Amino acid sequence: MRIAWRRRREGKTNYRRRKKAILSRKPLLYVFVSNKNINAQIIKPEIGGDKVLVHANTRQLLKMGWKFSRKNLPAAYLVGLLLGKRAKEAGISEAILYTGVKGFTSRSRVAAVVKGVIEAGVHVPFDEEVLPDEDRLKGKHIVNYFNDLKKKDPELAKRRFSALWDKNIEELPSLVEKFKVKILGEGG
Repeated sequence: MRIAWRRRREGKTNYRRRKKAILSRKPLLYVFVSNKNINAQIIKPEIGGDKVLVHANTRQLLKMGWKFSRKNLPAAYLVGLLLGKRAKEAGISEAILYTGVKGFTSRSRVAAVVKGVIEAGVHVPFDEEVLPDEDRLKGKHIVNYFNDLKKKDPELAKRRFSALWDKNIEELPSLVEKFKVKILGEGG
């Protein structure tokens, strides 16, 4: 009987996937979604340990004036834009997605980060069909759900959206667009 390596037993490293990523000799785009934040890094694997080349997370969006959730699809997209801009400034023109032991789900928050990185100008080989569409990236699905729930059951809407009740949720799509312009520096 062969015992698996410690990091594999702990569910931290998929060595077959990691070997393929390292052999590509390209920087790796890694995204971690926690209970409160979304963290994204572009790393370079080295023998002594991975070196983080650039990083971005949703806490940095708060400093820029973001007032909505830090773990939803629009926040993930903005983190991708921020990471992609920083990667371009650091001279990184391409990366490959590395999910570690986690699988990839299409149209997910990880896919939204990848879409943001691609739109910022970093080449990440990806199929456009698995990336979220523009309406979801801008949060229109959140606004529509909120409005429908508010019509059907205002009490449930108030409980479910308690953090957003006092904020104008209708401005979420336009705020995402403003942040996109702010991050990429297009005309402002």
